[in-house]
Amino acid sequence: MEDQRWEPGMPVLDRGAARGTLPPSLAGQPQRSVPEVAPTPLQRQFVSLSVVALIAGAIAITALELGTPLASPLVKLCVLVAAPILLLTTADAAVRIWRSAWAWMPVNPGRALFRLT
Repeated sequence: MEDQRWEPGMPVLDRGAARGTLPPSLAGQPQRSVPEVAPTPLQRQFVSLSVVALIAGAIAITALELGTPLASPLVKLCVLVAAPILLLTTADAAVRIWRSAWAWMPVNPGRALFRLT
């Protein structure tokens, strides 16, 4: 066994060589993705934070639709919770879009400019 991590009793995996070419079905097609070089600061927490902001926003909007005044503690609490999270996740998404656009620039400038717009 060539792998130093292998121990007796572990299954042996027969892996093929990595292919440097596309499958025949994708041959001649434009590149579909560019690998991400570095994760954004909130990449692991992005979805969880977005869910919290979504729920807080939904509660606040529902309360307002039911006639609760803006000065209500419920509405204020929801806004105080959701607003900073929304700002952070939007900034993180902007960083991701910016990096994506510049990663696409040498591969497909049209796609990169679309991402910048």
